[in-house]
Amino acid sequence: MTQRGNWTIRAVPNLSDNYAWLLRDEATGTVALCDPGEVEPNLAALQEMPEPGRLDWVLLTHHHPDHIDGVAGVVAATGAKVLGAAADSHRLPKLDLSVRPGDSVPLGSGTIEVLDSPGHTIGHIALFIPEAHAVLCGDTLFSLGCGRLLEGTPADMFRALRLLDALPGDTLVLCGHEYTESNARFALTVEPDNAALKARAEEVRAQRKAGHPTVPTTLDGERATNPFLRAGDEATLAERRRGKDVFKG
Repeated sequence: MTQRGNWTIRAVPNLSDNYAWLLRDEATGTVALCDPGEVEPNLAALQEMPEPGRLDWVLLTHHHPDHIDGVAGVVAATGAKVLGAAADSHRLPKLDLSVRPGDSVPLGSGTIEVLDSPGHTIGHIALFIPEAHAVLCGDTLFSLGCGRLLEGTPADMFRALRLLDALPGDTLVLCGHEYTESNARFALTVEPDNAALKARAEEVRAQRKAGHPTVPTTLDGERATNPFLRAGDEATLAERRRGKDVFKG
């Protein structure tokens, strides 16, 4: 559990290595859940909140089953409304609010700023909540990594990462998977002399050995250690992404 301003943020493990993210605005009691890949862990987490079972919004970053398969069951149990990308509405669960990059919508006493983040998929969005100092980035940016280019191009991913990189350095990176340990092994092949990266890799090994999550991380931390966020141009990003795709370490 992380506290930022009036906001409480919790990672909820889903499936084998996914995270859904549970956010509560303590000022209003508003509760949002991002990318539920299954039903039961998220309903159980909601029962542990100050108002057990309350859920106002389900927030979606993209259409992959491991991020949306729990939506119907969670909505049926809670009556929550669903927010997602208008461009992806044809392959998302039924949306109550369709949003587009550049939109700003209220969430409790705060706002959601919708960011365009294609690359992993076309239509992928990231959701920045300034008041929580947090960005829900789905499968675009991971700790020490980025998403596979399943639909988009290196240029798409490069632009998406630059947009995320423009956020404040204390922004919490709320990503969709627990990939950090394997990402660290690859990152060290790219920047073996990066002292911050070596320290982060040691920290990650200790966290996983203890059974703890390695996220959230911060954008400043990623700027110092993440080889994809640190790629200075599209060609370098593409080369690193190709390398990660075949990496066996």
